[in-house]
Amino acid sequence: MPASDSGLRRTLGVRDAVVIGLGSMIGAGIFAALAPAAHAAGSGLLLGLAVAAVVAYCNATSSARLAARYPASGGTYVYGRERLGEFWGYLAGWAFVVGKTASCAAMALTVGTYVWPGQAHAVAVAAVVALTAVNYGGIQKSAWLTRVIVAVVLAVLASVVVGCMVSGAADAGRLDVGASGGAGGVLQAAGLLFFAFAGYARIATLGEEVLDPARTIPRAIPLALGITLVVYACVAVAVLSVLGSDGLVDAAAPLADAVRAAGAPWLVPVVRVGAAVAALGSLLALILGVSRTTLAMARDRHLPGALAAVHPRFQVPHRAELAVGGVVAVLAATVDVRGAIGFSSFGVLAYYAVANASAWTLDSASASESMSESTSDSATFTARVVAGVGLAGCVMLAFSLPAVSVVVGAGVLVVGAVVYGVRRWAGAGAGRA
Repeated sequence: MPASDSGLRRTLGVRDAVVIGLGSMIGAGIFAALAPAAHAAGSGLLLGLAVAAVVAYCNATSSARLAARYPASGGTYVYGRERLGEFWGYLAGWAFVVGKTASCAAMALTVGTYVWPGQAHAVAVAAVVALTAVNYGGIQKSAWLTRVIVAVVLAVLASVVVGCMVSGAADAGRLDVGASGGAGGVLQAAGLLFFAFAGYARIATLGEEVLDPARTIPRAIPLALGITLVVYACVAVAVLSVLGSDGLVDAAAPLADAVRAAGAPWLVPVVRVGAAVAALGSLLALILGVSRTTLAMARDRHLPGALAAVHPRFQVPHRAELAVGGVVAVLAATVDVRGAIGFSSFGVLAYYAVANASAWTLDSASASESMSESTSDSATFTARVVAGVGLAGCVMLAFSLPAVSVVVGAGVLVVGAVVYGVRRWAGAGAGRA
């Protein structure tokens, strides 16, 4: 596929795009998020999962409409800029890059913790370097590796589900859905579980590398989200049937504890390997997404312009990838970012809030352009209702997260806004001079 020095090569079809979305979502989150979510929601864990899925569906639908209309790298950074104005696009990009960079470091450390606990930081740095090199070699290499990772993780999760459900320890009575954590607990659990759903945006941020984006992206995003929801629901039901919500709260490694309680201790090392592979898959996809948003922001001079370069041979944003990989490697080597999960969720929810607000502004004319078909008034109304529900859901879940995550996340957004304001003021001053 031809590509200019300033453009990326379009090589990804529906299958590859779905696989990249699955690699982003079916990652380390499902191995770690169930316990804190159960702590927040108690018997309302499955309700929290359902709420997270509804908000994710709304976000996915809005993202798909926007990605078909604006098939360029950057995702909501581009959509916010085009539909709401430069500031909102910038703020979405800022939230995504900062929040997901922290997530990259968290995923890298997850790999290190499972592979070699005594040298977790060293393994984390090695993982970042290796996956940055894979991404540097071209998007097709990344898609191929992601396909392998998804297959391994799905096999491990399937073994967990089967091992739990066929054991004598499984009890359907433990699936009693209530709300012992209250409505606030259910919402907080949904916000924490949303972290595990958020990867479908990776398909949109790769819009400039997708074949026939007006057709591919709207098909790939719902497919990836639907498959992920089925997988998560099966895993949650299987683990709850063995441990119950009370046992899940105290589980350090929920899936490993569940198979051990189910009388299948031989599955524990399999789960550990699966968790490490899943974290690698998440890290690979995160680096892809953050580097593409960095590319888009650098093109608009919100980040250093040198990061906008595209490699003439591999057709990837090589400087952005190296910069992101370098920052993540430093974080993985020096800090403990396990607490960044809540902060990352806040940033991602802010990012999707801008996406839904942007989708709200799409009228029937712009929608028909993006989907190459006439759009009725009722369909446009329905799309706006979905965008409105998604926007309200994002705001509600963001402010239902633990207080520390809300304060830090809001503070980072304020810093980003101040940076934007100072930059605009300096630019205006230089123009007057």
